[in-house]
Amino acid sequence: MANILVVAEFSDGTLKRTTHSAIAFAKQAVAATGGSFDILVMGAGLDAAAGELAKLGAGKVLVADDASLKQYTAEKYAPTVAALSKDHTVLCATASAFGKDLMPRVAGRLDAGYAADLVEVAAEGGKLAYKRPMYAGNAFGVCQIQTPIEVVTVRQSSFAPADPAGGASPVEKVKVEPPCKGSERAEWVEFKQSKSERPELAEAEVVVSGGRGCKEKFNAILSPLADLFGAAIGATRAACDAEWAAPDIQVGQTGKIVAPKLYFAIGLSGAIQHLAGMKGSKVIVAVNKDPEAPIFSVADYGLVDDLFKVVPDLVEQIKMAKK
Repeated sequence: MANILVVAEFSDGTLKRTTHSAIAFAKQAVAATGGSFDILVMGAGLDAAAGELAKLGAGKVLVADDASLKQYTAEKYAPTVAALSKDHTVLCATASAFGKDLMPRVAGRLDAGYAADLVEVAAEGGKLAYKRPMYAGNAFGVCQIQTPIEVVTVRQSSFAPADPAGGASPVEKVKVEPPCKGSERAEWVEFKQSKSERPELAEAEVVVSGGRGCKEKFNAILSPLADLFGAAIGATRAACDAEWAAPDIQVGQTGKIVAPKLYFAIGLSGAIQHLAGMKGSKVIVAVNKDPEAPIFSVADYGLVDDLFKVVPDLVEQIKMAKK
């Protein structure tokens, strides 16, 4: 039996969509072994977030609402998460920047086993077994954690966002624990974020990505297509290294993991490192002049042609179809 605590991600007054994937993981885990799951949300001004979370089928929604938690730092958040382990056997969050920073610190504080970036969960021998990728997603391993408390992060693209379950979970205020010893040496200064009218890359339903083949016309060739779908723009590492695209839109093993409903792969070969970040996409459309490009091995639709001719033609055809 697993009693799971999902740590929600809340920032800028908004509950992040990533949280819904961690809740989907928790629902699958309790279905496999029995038990229940609760949700913890931390920050300041959490009434609306707590109301949204209460609709997702949790046993309880735990709220740590305090002015000291308005800006996230792991040193302030980790003690409260760790303290709630007394009522839970598994602590989980999504493997976003937030989850990857917070949960290892929680595990260290509890001397607990930690498994990162999970893509599946099942029951084996009465315990939860976790599947996670290795070697850039070319192999998978299954592990079980043997410590009394288990700490995990889950890959957003592998767990469909949880839907409202009907009813309303009780909301309970919890005590905010003192920050870690020595936390006074860590101070939140500011968060610099690239502002864009496009949706956030990791949460977009449509992503238009380009690679080395787009050359210096990267933005000129991709933006009109992205505009038609209200899509986010992604890039390969090669495109980012060439400074045609900003590093924060890199998709791949060392960039962001995405799994949109529709993924356009324009002028990118499909190197292993890039595939690791997008092959969970529901529909993949690839355009590349090289018929042997690895991207075609995962594409649902592929066109071997010159992208500088094909993409503008595609844009015009879509515009005509929308009239």
